Amino acid sequence: MFDRMREDIACVKERDPAASSALEIMLLYPGYKAVRAHRRAHWFYTHHMPFIARWISQRCSRKTGIEIHPGAKIGRRFFIDHGTGVVIGETAEIGDDVTIYQGVTLGGTGKDVGKRHPTVGNNVMIGSGAKVLGPFRIGDNSRIAAGAVVLEEIPPNATAVGVPARVVKIEGRRVDDMDQIHIPDPVAQELTRLNARIDQLLSFVQEPKGENPHESL
Repeated sequence: MFDRMREDIACVKERDPAASSALEIMLLYPGYKAVRAHRRAHWFYTHHMPFIARWISQRCSRKTGIEIHPGAKIGRRFFIDHGTGVVIGETAEIGDDVTIYQGVTLGGTGKDVGKRHPTVGNNVMIGSGAKVLGPFRIGDNSRIAAGAVVLEEIPPNATAVGVPARVVKIEGRRVDDMDQIHIPDPVAQELTRLNARIDQLLSFVQEPKGENPHESL
C-alpha cells in the first residue's frame, strides 16, 4: 500500500511542475485524494460491499469535485490534474501512466448495456473538457485534445481533435489536412443565400409595371 502511495505521489511530482513537495500533494491535491479514495472504494466494490464503496466515492466527490464510480478499473500512476468536473463511469477501464485534466468525462451514450464506458490504454493524455463516450478503446500513447468529443475508437499513438473527434496524427505524422480556421461556416453560407434571395425579390418589386416578375423566378 505504501509503495503504491509513493508511486502516486511521484507521478504527480513528475507531471506537475507546480508540485513542490510530497506533503503538499497529499494534503492539497484533489486529484491525488480522489485516486486514493477510489482505490479504497474499488476494494469494497470488488468484495461485494457496494454501499460502502458508493459512500466513499460520493463523499470524495463532494470534497474534490471528482466523481469516480467505484466499479471503474484504474491502473498505476494515474494523474488527475486540477480535476474539477471529472466524471468516470462504472465500466471504464484506465491503463497505466494516464493523465487527464479538469472537466473530462469517461462516460456512456445511454444506448449500451453491460460494458458502457471507454477503455483507455497506457500512457494516454486526455485534455481538459474532453468527453469520451461509449464502450470503445483509446489506444496506447494517444492524445485527446481539449474539448474533443470522442465517439469511436482511437488507434494507438494517435492525436484526436474536434467535435466529433477526428484522428489528425498517427505516430507524429499528419493523416488529415484539417484546417480548423478556414472552414465553411454553414450559418454564414445560409445568411448569404437568404440575402441574395431578398435582393432578387426586391428587384422584382421595383420593376416597372407591366412586366411579369414571376418570369424570372
